[in-house]
Amino acid sequence: MARFLVIDEDQTELTRNALLLYPYIKNLTISNGRAAEILGISKWELITLYNECGLAYLDQDISDIESDVKTYQTLKEVIL
Repeated sequence: MARFLVIDEDQTELTRNALLLYPYIKNLTISNGRAAEILGISKWELITLYNECGLAYLDQDISDIESDVKTYQTLKEVIL
């Protein structure tokens, strides 16, 4: 944590500010896109930054993903 408290380069400051915004993204107060705008970077850069900090962009459980795939397959069969 100490490396985020001492601002010795722009990347460190950006990372610190992004980490300050992360709880607001998690509780859906702001979106990743809005956080990126606040930080002055692209959404993709923000997602990459969080990934480098070990924070996943997608946080779905595997059972949720499997359920989504089943729903998609069912809908696909109905449409075709």
